[in-house]
Amino acid sequence: MTILKAENISKQYRLGLVGTGTLSHDLNRFWHRIRGKEDPYLRVGALNDRSSKVKEEYVWALRDINFEVQQGEVLGIIGKNGAGKSTLLKILSRVTSPTTGVIKTKGRIASLLEVGTGFHPELTGRENVFLNGAILGMTRAEINAKFDEIVDFSGCQMYIDTPVKRYSSGMKVRLAFAVAAHLEPDILVIDEVLAVGDAEFQKKAIGKMQDISSGDGRTVLFVSHNMAAVQSLCTRAIVLDNGISVFEGDTQEAIDYYLNIKRDKDLNFYNSNKDIGIIKIEFFNNQDLPVQTVMVGQEVRIKVNYKNPNKRPLSISLAFYDIYDRFLFACRSDVIDKRFDEAEGEATLIIEKWPVSNGVYTYNTSVHDQMTVVENLKNVGQLTVDLGDFYGFGKLPASGHKGFYTNYKWI
Repeated sequence: MTILKAENISKQYRLGLVGTGTLSHDLNRFWHRIRGKEDPYLRVGALNDRSSKVKEEYVWALRDINFEVQQGEVLGIIGKNGAGKSTLLKILSRVTSPTTGVIKTKGRIASLLEVGTGFHPELTGRENVFLNGAILGMTRAEINAKFDEIVDFSGCQMYIDTPVKRYSSGMKVRLAFAVAAHLEPDILVIDEVLAVGDAEFQKKAIGKMQDISSGDGRTVLFVSHNMAAVQSLCTRAIVLDNGISVFEGDTQEAIDYYLNIKRDKDLNFYNSNKDIGIIKIEFFNNQDLPVQTVMVGQEVRIKVNYKNPNKRPLSISLAFYDIYDRFLFACRSDVIDKRFDEAEGEATLIIEKWPVSNGVYTYNTSVHDQMTVVENLKNVGQLTVDLGDFYGFGKLPASGHKGFYTNYKWI
C-alpha cells in the first residue's frame, strides 16, 4: 500500500531575502493569481548549485521531485551538502510548503530534523516528552504507557526532570529520537541528526528503525551521509543532486551512483607513451562499472593495462598507503603464482572485500621480471574510500596495518 506520494514537488527561494521578496513582487504575483495566470517567478530561477556565481534572483532548492513510498519501506535519501535533502524532508513533514506540487500521505508523521527539534528549552525532558506526544496527536494516557520505555531507550534517566536547555546536543538527539520512535508514527522522518550521537546510540537507533519497519510495518524516510547506515538500513534510495532527483532504485546502486557523481580528482592512472610497464590503471565495481570512490567491504576490480614487448613472465603489484605514507597492504601477483606474458594485455586485480576503513589513500605500482625490478612507480593515484558495511551487520573494520591481509586474486 502506498503510504506517501510526492507529485512534482518543487521549492523556490529568493536569494538574500527572507520571505517572497519585495512588495512589488508580491503584488505582481497577486495580479497574476486573480487573473488565473501562472506565478511569473516560477518561470525563472537557477538550479541549486552553491558553487556557481549568483546570476538569478531566485533559486530552485528542489525541482520536479516525484516518488512513492510503500508501507513498511525504509527509503534512503542521499546526496551531497546542498542537494535539497533537508528541504525535501521539511516539505514532507509539513514544516514548509512546496512552491509547486503536492504531498499525499496516510497516517501520522513524526520528524527528527534538527538537534532539539520540537523541544522547548525551558521545559524539562519529561514535559517535552508529553509536549511532543501531544503535537503528534497522542493522549496523555498513551504517552504515559510509553514514557518509561522512551526514557530507558534515551539513556537520560538522570536528567529527565532537568530543563532541556542544559542538555548536550547528544542528549537532545537521544531523547528526541526516543520520543519520535516510540510514539508509534505511521511515517518516521529522520535527518542527519543521528550523526551527533555516539557510535553506541547510532547502532541502537538503526536497530530501532529496523524494528519499526520490519516488525511494526511502519515507514521510515532516512537522510544520512553515512553510507554504511544507508546500506544496512534502507530497502531503496533516492539520489538528489542540485535539487533534482538523478537516481531512484536499489540501495547499493544508488550509493554507487552517489559516490561517483562529478568527482573532481581522478583516481585512475594513464601513461600511453611507455614502451614497457604499466600503461593504465582503472577502478571498477563488481558490475564492471567505473568508480571514483569505493566503499568498505565492497568488491573492487582494478584493471591494469601493460606493455611487455619481450613477452617475459612479469608480476604486477599494487600497494596502498594512508595519508601519512604508512604502508597498509599490497597485492602482488607472483605471491599467488600469477604472471603475465603477453606483449600487450590487461591484468585484473579483484579485491573481494575492500578491507581498509574510510579515508583517502594513495597507491604505488611495480612490475617485476623474476627478481629484477622492471618498473616502480610511487604515488600514481589517490583513492577515496567511504563507509560501508564490511561484515554485513553494521560494524566497520579498524584502519589497516602493515601487511594487512585481504582476499584477492589476479586474473
